Amino acid sequence: MDDEERVAAGFAAGEEHCVEAVYRRWRPLVHSLARRSLGDEREAEDVTQQVFLAAWRGRRGYRPGPGGLGAWLTGITRHKVADALEARTRRTRAAAAAVRAFDELARNPGALAHPGPEPERVLDRVLILGELARLPSAQRRVVCLAFYGDLTQTQIAARTGLPLGTVKSHMRRALLVLRRSLEARRPEARPLPAPR
Repeated sequence: MDDEERVAAGFAAGEEHCVEAVYRRWRPLVHSLARRSLGDEREAEDVTQQVFLAAWRGRRGYRPGPGGLGAWLTGITRHKVADALEARTRRTRAAAAAVRAFDELARNPGALAHPGPEPERVLDRVLILGELARLPSAQRRVVCLAFYGDLTQTQIAARTGLPLGTVKSHMRRALLVLRRSLEARRPEARPLPAPR
């Protein structure tokens, strides 16, 4: 067994010095792949952290194969980059929808005087996007993963590395804040349903 195989075996077993060695050895590659794919340094850093967190959590499932640990980490990196690109696409779509909604309201301000069902939904979306932007980042991330990413709270905990109880607390607090803010801002005083 050569040195790299010993480090990989130690990593899979959770040996601290091997985990550090794997991070030092493979972090530059993972970060470079993420940066090249995403074109954004901050996102590349986030993805790099996610890759090593996922590798740590899945280390018992590592099986040596062609390319060794580097190939395994590269595969995880590809998945995390794809997740980041998908999240970016969702954010872009949400921003574009908000811009379209604002443009529509600017072109047709009379729609607010007699709102039909569609303009009301547009206004709701605009208000929700604005209120989401005001939430603390941890709460906003949990809410966005739940509603835009269609993830359960358990999946959010797995993806973010947060304890499930923390995810539930963030979700509850965020929904309460959103509910209060939206009830106060809505043109019609229709009460919103209470968060569950």
